[in-house]
Amino acid sequence: MQDVSTLVAQAREGRPRAVARLISLVEGASPQLREVMAALAPLTGNAYVVGLTGSPGVGKSTSTSALVTAYRKQGKRVGVLAVDPSSPFSGGALLGDRVRMSDHASDPGVYIRSMATRGHLGGLAWAAPQAIRVLDAAGCDVILVETVGVGQSEVEIASQADTSVVLLAPGMGDGIQAAKAGILEIGDVYVVNKADRDGADATARELNHMLGLGESRGPGDWRPPIVKTVAARAEGVDEVLEALEKHRAWMEERGVLTERRRARAAREVETIAVTALRERIADLHGDRRLGALAEKIVAGELDPYRAADDLVTGLTQA
Repeated sequence: MQDVSTLVAQAREGRPRAVARLISLVEGASPQLREVMAALAPLTGNAYVVGLTGSPGVGKSTSTSALVTAYRKQGKRVGVLAVDPSSPFSGGALLGDRVRMSDHASDPGVYIRSMATRGHLGGLAWAAPQAIRVLDAAGCDVILVETVGVGQSEVEIASQADTSVVLLAPGMGDGIQAAKAGILEIGDVYVVNKADRDGADATARELNHMLGLGESRGPGDWRPPIVKTVAARAEGVDEVLEALEKHRAWMEERGVLTERRRARAAREVETIAVTALRERIADLHGDRRLGALAEKIVAGELDPYRAADDLVTGLTQA
């Protein structure tokens, strides 16, 4: 058992090993997880969380690295959660963003963590909300969450980030894919990366047209900007930063930021509660109560919805 208060204190001092251990406790669903979250709660709520999503190959990792460089020039501490596909054998992350962002490996003001999805749909790891809390409590000013890049299940990032950045690239059929994935509804800032390629202007025009078709915004509502970048050469990154700061200012002015964070906390509580309930139901396999309800359903004495209600009532009263 590790001393949680010591780990939290060391994480606040910016010690990467302490941050790593806290996130490992989160990922491993440690018995100390409740203690960790209780210790972190008073220290959170200061970091600006930016989600980056898009299809594989659009340059998410390169764009993330470029944003880290830009934020570090402003003197800000940056945390990166890079969610990668899981190995079907070990359950670990297949790709290492520590390798892809090696330029920042020796910077004490940057913390980079690759997290495995472990089969979780939606482009994020199940432990991402708690890992974000760890980085927030550790003093990160900005937390960049890069999703796995699986295509049509990317929209979950909108529920975890203050601002969602959707990346596209020319020549990848991203316009159609964006409409299919529903990411036109979740983007706060759109970035057409690899803008030095043919078709970049056409991609930006198509995206602007599609955003206009789905528009139902009133006066003062946020209009997502479209920024063209060449992240590999850091071109257009300052414009992305400017768009992010404008969106943050707009949210703060209208109370949207607080509203989003409340909704995020509510979803987190709901997820924890549902997970706990599911675990208790799983413990019932072979239990007499579940068997008795199943017998009544087969005999036509009870419908499955009423049986489920009875089961939930019994679990909550236990």
